[in-house]
Amino acid sequence: MPLADIDIEPVSRESTAGIIARQLRDAIMTGALPPGTQLGETELAAQFQVSRGPLREAMQRLVSEGLLRSERHRGLFVIDLEPEDVYDIYSARAAIERAAVFRVLHGDVATAADQLDEAVAAMAEAAKQDDPNALSDADLHFHETLVAASGSKRLVRMARTLLIETRMCLSLLEHTYREVDERVTEHNRIIQALRDGDRDRALELLDAHMEDAVARLAPGTSLFDAPPARSDT
Repeated sequence: MPLADIDIEPVSRESTAGIIARQLRDAIMTGALPPGTQLGETELAAQFQVSRGPLREAMQRLVSEGLLRSERHRGLFVIDLEPEDVYDIYSARAAIERAAVFRVLHGDVATAADQLDEAVAAMAEAAKQDDPNALSDADLHFHETLVAASGSKRLVRMARTLLIETRMCLSLLEHTYREVDERVTEHNRIIQALRDGDRDRALELLDAHMEDAVARLAPGTSLFDAPPARSDT
């Protein structure tokens, strides 16, 4: 069927609800709205200078995305990342990024490593400037770059679904490092293993990197054990 015969409406500008949802999503992702934060309609409506209609629509979008939870008679809250959530996020990431490493090592390793070097350089600069938010952004970019270097559209798509929760985890991780250089060093070691073509070492370092994050975010939890039981809510 010719496109001219299809009833397609022109794309409208982003709605007010969409703008509010995007800003709230970014605030949740970066930790400006930490896990467990209660969102009050009155305060937010005043802050956004909007009526409650588009605000409620925006918040319901985030509920459907799993970023807000609704408690009867209490309101809406930013989701908490429980140990089982942390385990789930990092076990999924490990599967995706391990697959990416296999593909990277069968492709243009030098180019991939150079791109990863740029991400680590951004991490080092953020650490130097004492900018935790930029450091976490650069950390996330490293892992996005690794998956993109695999050349797999499906791995990229799967990684993208974990983007917001991963960024939330990175915001929480900011407070667990005594020396921010630890994060830079961990990533540099992965790059060197890729440059050396040492698949086993690269996978070992990647696993250790994921395991370390889980141990920091959910003490007593390990990716090498069974997943923790989901707590009753």
